[in-house]
Amino acid sequence: MKVQDIMTHSAICCTPDTNVGAAVEMMWKHNCGMLPVVGADGTVEAVITDRDICIAMGTRNRLPGDLKVGEICGKKAYTCRPDDEIHEALETMAGRQVHRLPVVDKQGVAVGILSIDDILLHADLNKWEGCCELSSEEVIRSLKRLHNQQFPLLHLRTRTRTSSSHGHGRIH
Repeated sequence: MKVQDIMTHSAICCTPDTNVGAAVEMMWKHNCGMLPVVGADGTVEAVITDRDICIAMGTRNRLPGDLKVGEICGKKAYTCRPDDEIHEALETMAGRQVHRLPVVDKQGVAVGILSIDDILLHADLNKWEGCCELSSEEVIRSLKRLHNQQFPLLHLRTRTRTSSSHGHGRIH
């Protein structure tokens, strides 16, 4: 099975100079969680995700209209090609721990998007006819790798109960 068989055949893109408010509006309007960020020549340079935007808005004291996509997007875009085997794209997603890949042509221009949802919807397709190209087991193994992210541990202050002179416990 090829990427082109299951990908979304359009890609809504933005530029590094697009303000974050406009990027959010594009995501909302087109029901997507990632936008390829393209350069002046139309090639994919990076991606911005809804998560990137959420973190930026929560950690910066700036309005979305005053913040540019180029200030918060990743510096590297992992991509695939329409004629790639779906197994290769799934391996890229799992290895790079990304849920979506811009699908680019030979010049690097976005022609679509491949999401993990696209892959899940097509796993075990035609299984009953004996010609399944993408097994659910392979997808599950890849999802486990994709979601095996290591996050920094937050050390929260533990609460201990002590007795006060009145016999009531206080939490410290």
